[in-house]
Amino acid sequence: MPAFEPNIGLEVHAELNTKTKVFCGCSTAVGAAPNSQVCPVCLGFPGVLPVLNRKVVDYGLRLALALNCEITRPSIFERKGYYYPDLPKNFQISQKRAPLGRNGHIDLAVNGRPARVRISDVHIEEDAAKLLHPGDNREQTLVDFNRSGIPLLEIVSEPDIHSVEEAEAYMNAIRSVLRYLGISEARMEQGQVRFEASISLRPVGAQELGTRVEIKNLNSFRAVAGAIDYEIKRQTRALENDQTLEQETRLWDDDRQVTEPMRRKETAMDYRYFPEPDLAPLVIDEDWIARVRAELPELAEARRARFMEQYALSAYDAHVLTDDKALADFFEDTVRAGASAKAAANWLSVEFLRLLNDRQITVAEARITPQTLSDLIAMVDGGAVSALAAKTVFAHLFEKAGAPAYVVAQLGLAQISDESQLTAAVEEVIAENPDAVANFKAGNEKSIGFLVGQVMRKSGKRANPQLVNKLLRERLS
Repeated sequence: MPAFEPNIGLEVHAELNTKTKVFCGCSTAVGAAPNSQVCPVCLGFPGVLPVLNRKVVDYGLRLALALNCEITRPSIFERKGYYYPDLPKNFQISQKRAPLGRNGHIDLAVNGRPARVRISDVHIEEDAAKLLHPGDNREQTLVDFNRSGIPLLEIVSEPDIHSVEEAEAYMNAIRSVLRYLGISEARMEQGQVRFEASISLRPVGAQELGTRVEIKNLNSFRAVAGAIDYEIKRQTRALENDQTLEQETRLWDDDRQVTEPMRRKETAMDYRYFPEPDLAPLVIDEDWIARVRAELPELAEARRARFMEQYALSAYDAHVLTDDKALADFFEDTVRAGASAKAAANWLSVEFLRLLNDRQITVAEARITPQTLSDLIAMVDGGAVSALAAKTVFAHLFEKAGAPAYVVAQLGLAQISDESQLTAAVEEVIAENPDAVANFKAGNEKSIGFLVGQVMRKSGKRANPQLVNKLLRERLS
């Protein structure tokens, strides 16, 4: 029985963070009342004329160049015809035959192994409206046109992905590029990045791709991973039983963790692409390309390598810190403020990220600043506050800002480094924990850590742990 190789291509639809829509002047701000950010253009009224947003083209150029694409000149806008309730004019302005960029690639690291995914194209298109089903009532559908006309960049990969792990690495890399370029917040929970996966299987060693199945309705990394895993297993079972696979579009049911048939897969011919008559071909000159290329920021992969070399960080720390541009910026600003790179990395990759995740907020929404963190690290290094108590101070600064020294005094967390003040606590802990004392005297070094922890607890996290360790060893030797 032959083994099968999965071949996976991903389409990524990224909402851009421009202030206005792609073909009209309506606002793109989120949170407005339904159908309040609309005009005849984005409502699809007959006779209206689209006007291309230059910023969208600029953003598209940034992404295409960052993904090593060739810039198409001229690129052409086309009408992609299909009917759906969220598209009243019955076509979407997109790009097919002459997209903004094509023939690019992105390099990944998957479980320590390098991998390259080719980028078929990067193109500009408009988003459709949003369909709502009140109370999950599928018999009633409401339409909010605020999203209609929001600018999208679609990134289409070649089927160079062969596993769930590679798909996850690819999605993370694309999201990172979008954020580093500053063209999209790429927040999946707000629908700013959406995915479609095309999956086919072929016998290992075969050259021709198998029957392609496209999966829609993927709005999270977890959904993409689940759909790919399920579809690989479904197609493998079918091929092993000599069943014929249909080229079709399927939907992902996140509750049941299965894909279900939606419709026969369309081809380009089904969409009846033809040039958009109201938009001239887009010709981008060399000066524009050169300017955008010169303004490209250092991306995550290059920054990761620099962090390891410049700051002597481990590969793990460098990866964690550079995954989010805002976090990487915070780290470097903290080091510039005087903190050691290792201490800044430890605080940010552990306590800072934990608090961000707990509160579901971004780096920008945290109240603590790089200078404040640097000052707190200096207090720990100088013995003014213990590392354990500093975590309490950090959490306070994260929520309410302020000066570390003031917070330490306000909370009564100044470190105790006076032997006379700690002696009583040390003696009490020795008396209360005879088993740990016996274990330490028998050669178990780990027991001393337990005893230090007990003294720290008695002192309200204020004891100097190095001094406590010294006092314990003196009394137990």
